[in-house]
Amino acid sequence: MSTFMANKGNIVRKWYILDAAGKPLGKTAATAANLLRGKHKPEYTPHADCGDYVVIINAEKAVLTGKKGEQKFYRTHSGYPGGLKETKYRILMQEKPELAMKVAIRGMMPRNIVTKDSLTRLHIYRGAEHNQAAQKPEAWTAE
Repeated sequence: MSTFMANKGNIVRKWYILDAAGKPLGKTAATAANLLRGKHKPEYTPHADCGDYVVIINAEKAVLTGKKGEQKFYRTHSGYPGGLKETKYRILMQEKPELAMKVAIRGMMPRNIVTKDSLTRLHIYRGAEHNQAAQKPEAWTAE
């Protein structure tokens, strides 16, 4: 019996849809990160990109638990002195909920080239409508 190794030739990708309405941002991001990496599959291989496509809808209806809305910041830096910009997560969730969700998912994935390829299969939408109806995504139910 030999060990199975995933590669481009034997990976079957499926489409999953996650509804973030009323769910914590972090739990939705953790589920999406696992689906993107393929950790839910028995043929999971850490060094291979064997994950699925993920569509997240209702990103603006995701909730932040505790005091994260006021105490957590999204920070960017231009690289120049004094170039730090901070935005409270409460404001970020109102203006750019897709960015908040993407940052959360990116933070839960390893720092390597497989993650870069995996994030291209992530589609996040503010509302309930999405453009991936032709791919017939399945609703992900396992928590």
